[in-house]
Amino acid sequence: MSEEKVFADGLVIKRHENAPDFVVCGLSVKVSEFVEFLKAHESNGWVNIQCKVSKGGKYYAELDTWKPTQGDSAKAGMQQARKAAEPADLDDDIPF
Repeated sequence: MSEEKVFADGLVIKRHENAPDFVVCGLSVKVSEFVEFLKAHESNGWVNIQCKVSKGGKYYAELDTWKPTQGDSAKAGMQQARKAAEPADLDDDIPF
């Protein structure tokens, strides 16, 4: 992917070393900046953000810009699976 990263304005992710294992990270939100970011990047009422770790070990939030394509292979695969004929009489293989 050669797309430039879009960082989530107004959102800070921190991992505290003394936090218990079940606490993944903490989020701090600067409301005015984050609301503007959300308004600028919403699509159908949603904004997808990925929490990532940099090579230096710092956490950051990045806008998820992935969009499904019209010919999505997973969708095509599901349609093909639905059209597949059911196997002929499976009860013949049961030994009892």
